Order: sequence, then C-alpha cells, then structure tokens
Amino acid sequence: MIGKLSGRIGYRGSDHVLLEVGGVGYVVYVSERTLAALPGPGEAVALFTDLLVREDLLQLFGFPTMAEKEWHRLLMGVQGIGAKASMAILGTLGPEGVARAIALGDWSAVKAAPGVGPKIAQRVVNELQGKAPQMMAMPGESLAEAVVDDGDVAAVAPVSTAPARASGSAEALSALTNLGYGPGEAAAAVAEAAGANQGAETPDLIREALKRLAPKG
Repeated sequence: MIGKLSGRIGYRGSDHVLLEVGGVGYVVYVSERTLAALPGPGEAVALFTDLLVREDLLQLFGFPTMAEKEWHRLLMGVQGIGAKASMAILGTLGPEGVARAIALGDWSAVKAAPGVGPKIAQRVVNELQGKAPQMMAMPGESLAEAVVDDGDVAAVAPVSTAPARASGSAEALSALTNLGYGPGEAAAAVAEAAGANQGAETPDLIREALKRLAPKG
C-alpha cells in the first residue's frame, strides 16, 4: 500500500497530477479543491495517498491531510459512492465541510456535489453520522515538507487553511465531551458554531457551541 508520496509535480491535468518521486512518475488523482491549491510544475509537494485496486484498474488518490484521506475511505464505504463521487464531495465541501454537513444531518449540502443525487446524499448522512465526532476530533495537520529526488527536504506551501480550523473544532469537541455532552450532540453543536463563525478560535467555538447546547425556554 502506498500511503504517502513526496516529490515534484511533473504536470497538472484536469483531475490529477503527475508526481515525480525518485525518477518514477505517479499519476495521482485529486479533488478540484486540492488541485486548485497545489503548486505548479517543478514545485515540491507531499500528499497522503490511497490506492484503489480493481481487476482492470489501479488508481492513486491524493490528499493534503490525513483527515481528508480518511473521509475518502469512509465515503467509499457507502453504497452508491465510488471514487468519483467521493472526490466530488470532498472537492465541493472539503473535509471540514463534510464533517459539518454530516454532523448536522445536512444532506442538501452533500447533494451540492456534482453527480450526487438526494437519495445518495441522504444515505451518506445516515450511514456516516455516527463517525462525525470521531473524525472531527482527528488532527487535521497537513504535510509540511517533501523529500525530493535529490534527497533535499523542500518546504511545501499549505494547500488550504482548513487544518487550523479543523484543529480548533477538534479541541472544541474534546472540551465539550469532557464537560459531559454526548459525542453526537457535541459534534453537531461544534459543526454549527464553526459554520456560523468562519475562522473562529477554539475558545470562541466552545462558547458558541455551548450557546447551542443550552436548554431552550
């Protein structure tokens, strides 16, 4: 299993890049969101990867964070979701957006991905809602450096600001569960707070989530 590749971009396609590693070129498929954020040809990059194996096909898929890779694997486990649909969902929402939509039961957000109909979107939410707290608590740190062909370590520009926000959500979720809230209700509250307060720091997320968990009336 190829779990990570570090090298230089040989070329960029419409849905993939050629990643040159030690004299070997790997075709790595990425989401539209990731492709837009990757550097140009000749630049160093590191991606977590997942290998799809079929009788007549081998495909590598690349992700800037481990959280996004794990969401891809979870999405692929839902009946009716193939690699194309999974990458479309991640490309539309990003890993944090997927976590937020599923935690809130917002299947219409999932349906916004190209090629994903309402029945499939509802199935994604229903089957993965129990996984949202665990995934929101997962560190979202991206790969920060790549070892290129000549053995040097090259800095890699972050492909998005999502890892920092994901870390704040994870810390807020941990704080709420430590206060005695159930993982499901805590995840939904944090997801709603994060969606309404883009870029909020952990203390603000906790405060806003607690407002949503407070008894009404």
